[in-house]
Amino acid sequence: MKRPAKPFALCLENAGNEASLILGKIYRILPDARAAKDNLVRIIDESGDDYLFDKSQFAVVDFPQAVRRKILALQKAS
Repeated sequence: MKRPAKPFALCLENAGNEASLILGKIYRILPDARAAKDNLVRIIDESGDDYLFDKSQFAVVDFPQAVRRKILALQKAS
């Protein structure tokens, strides 16, 4: 059985969160059904911790499996 894709988000807006989010950077989304009901996404931000941000600040993107693995490896290395 195929493992579900790990979603990523491209930061499009960081007003008020300039230290936490970098415009144009791809962030990992952590599943959070309750937050999604409030139009929020749980993102691992620049601090390395996960926080809730308004979904409108991001474009949710998907990549082929090889690219997802590379992105995750790069994020772990940093």
